[in-house]
Amino acid sequence: MVPGVGRAWRLAAVAFAAAVPVAVQAAESCTAGPGPAAIANAASLHTLAWSPFGRAELGWEVYVPAVAHEIATTCDPATPGFAAALAKWQGAHHLAATGILDEPGFAALKETWQSRRPYVALRNQGNCPPPPPPERLATPRSSEAYLGKPIQLRTTTLAAYRRMVAAARAGVPGLKADPRWLTIFSGFRDPAADALRCATEGNCQGIVRAQCSAHRTGLALDLYVGQAPGYGADSSADPNRRAMVRTPLYAWLLVNAKQFGFVNYVFEPWHWEWTGEAP
Repeated sequence: MVPGVGRAWRLAAVAFAAAVPVAVQAAESCTAGPGPAAIANAASLHTLAWSPFGRAELGWEVYVPAVAHEIATTCDPATPGFAAALAKWQGAHHLAATGILDEPGFAALKETWQSRRPYVALRNQGNCPPPPPPERLATPRSSEAYLGKPIQLRTTTLAAYRRMVAAARAGVPGLKADPRWLTIFSGFRDPAADALRCATEGNCQGIVRAQCSAHRTGLALDLYVGQAPGYGADSSADPNRRAMVRTPLYAWLLVNAKQFGFVNYVFEPWHWEWTGEAP
């Protein structure tokens, strides 16, 4: 096992493990599985050079919680048990059941995650959804906005967000100690203002700011899910994203957000979209 990986993964898996039935946890053995695949996963976890979302990255530690949740395992990513669960998922999706996290396998996982985002389905058809009319937008309370920032969301999205936050505060220890947790730092973004900003900042159609952003729908919201020292709440730097996905809150969201209609854009741990209304 890679030093340090086990502890980080155990912390991130708290909520997922809690959501798995006791009988399933008891039946899962993290030491049973393809040993060579476990060794390969342990090696690539920090060294895989790739660009799964269009930007160069090193390793796949950021995606461990999402992958583990998808393949239904609570095992550390460097164990034979994780490799066995991955091999089972690969076989069920008509891939070579190697148990090794490779680029073709991750591409299939990414396609699965993206298929749950109605906004992505529209974009794949070449459609850019129009913004909602002003009367369908609502303003969260200042206590719901990150550092009191003015935010707007669709009325229905805000209601679903409030239900999810209430459940998270009841289910994740420590959230009440810091009022920033789950506050919103970006919601509806006016397309005209977004276009002007991406033009002036020179980052159109990139990782940072897309020309047709999901935020124009009023269904997308960026939530405070933690940050690494020295980084902002929305920094996409790898150390920052790694810190976010290791939080019990992110693990809880992976398991429970779908009950409230929310899905994650996995590259950005903070970005969630409500699916209860068409974009």
